Amino acid sequence: MRDIAVVSFAQSPCVAANRRDDMAGFLLPVIRDAVQQAGIDRDQIDFFASGSHDFFEGRTFAYIESLDAVGAWPPISESHVEMDAAWAFHEAWAWLQLGQGDIALVYGIGRGSLPRDLDQVLPAQLDPYYLAPLRPHRHALAGLQARALLDAGRTSEQQLAEVVSRSLAAAVANPAAQKSGAFSVAELMAAPYVASPLREHDVAPCGDAAAVVVLAAGDTARRLADRPAWVRAIDHRMDTHYPGSRDLTRAESARIAGARAAELAGFAGYDVDVAELHVQYSHQEMILADALGLTGALINLSGGPLAGNPMTATGLIRIGEAAAQILDGRAGRTLAHATNGPALQQNLVCLMSTDPA
Repeated sequence: MRDIAVVSFAQSPCVAANRRDDMAGFLLPVIRDAVQQAGIDRDQIDFFASGSHDFFEGRTFAYIESLDAVGAWPPISESHVEMDAAWAFHEAWAWLQLGQGDIALVYGIGRGSLPRDLDQVLPAQLDPYYLAPLRPHRHALAGLQARALLDAGRTSEQQLAEVVSRSLAAAVANPAAQKSGAFSVAELMAAPYVASPLREHDVAPCGDAAAVVVLAAGDTARRLADRPAWVRAIDHRMDTHYPGSRDLTRAESARIAGARAAELAGFAGYDVDVAELHVQYSHQEMILADALGLTGALINLSGGPLAGNPMTATGLIRIGEAAAQILDGRAGRTLAHATNGPALQQNLVCLMSTDPA
C-alpha cells in the first residue's frame, strides 16, 4: 500500500442560499485556495473526483458544469459520485493506490437551497416502492430515531441541547460556519419542536458551500506539506435500505467501518485526539460516539454540521477539518466520519495521523 496524505484543504463559507453564482463560479475560488496552499499548478494534478447531487440542481449531469472550474482541457482524468464527496475522497485514495499518479483533487458542492421543497427531493433516497411514495417529511425518520433513543433511556432532550450548545459555541471560531453563538441549554429547550423530540436547532441547517481536498502520495506529499495528514485507513459500510428493519438507536455499519479502519491503521482502539462526525441531527452524535468508542476524543471542534450542512459536501468537510487539525499541528491522530442516506444508513470512517505507518 502506498502512503497517501491530505496536503491541503479549503472551503467556502456555508451560507443559507447561493443563487448568484453558477456551479463553476461557486467552486473556482475554493479550488484556487486549495491548489495555492499545496503550492502546485492545476496541470500537476493527476486525478479529479467530485461529489454533488443532480436532484438539488434540478437537471441531469449538472456536475459537468463544475468542470469549467477544474479546467478540462487538455483532457483530464476525472470521476464523480452522486452522493457526499467523502465517497469521492475514498475513490481518489483508491485511484492513487493504483500508482497511476501522485496528486488527486477532490471537491464537493452542496447547494441544498436550490430545491423549492426539500421534502419532495430527499425522499428519493428511500425505497421507491413502499417509502418514497409516502413522501415523509425530511425530519420524520430522524424524529423516530431520536424518539427511540430517548425511549431506550440512552439520552434526554437536555443532553441534545447540550450537544447543540457546545457545537454552536465551537463554531464561533470557524469562519466557514453558517450558525454560531452562545446559546444556553435553557434557551434551546424552550424552542418549538419540528419533529418531536427534535427542535429546529437539533437539525443541521441546510446551506450552500464548496469544499476541496488535495491528496498526494509518498515523497510528493512530504514535499508539499510540512505535516501531511497521512490517511492510515478508510472504510465504509451500509445498513439495510429499510429503516424499520434495523435498530435505529445504533449505527452498526459505522461500528463495523470504524473497527475495520482501526484494524487496518493499527490504532489501539480509537486512540484519536479529535473526531469530526457527520451528524445531521444532534442525537446522532451520541449514536456515533458509542459506535466508534469515542470516549476521550474532542468531537466537532469546527462546530460540525449543526453549524452548517452543505449537503453532499458535509462529509468531505469532516475529512478536511480532521486533516486540518494535523496540518496545523493541533492534533496527532484524528478520525473523520461521513454518512449518506436516512438515519445513518451508510457510514464512512477515515483515520489520519502525523505518521504514514
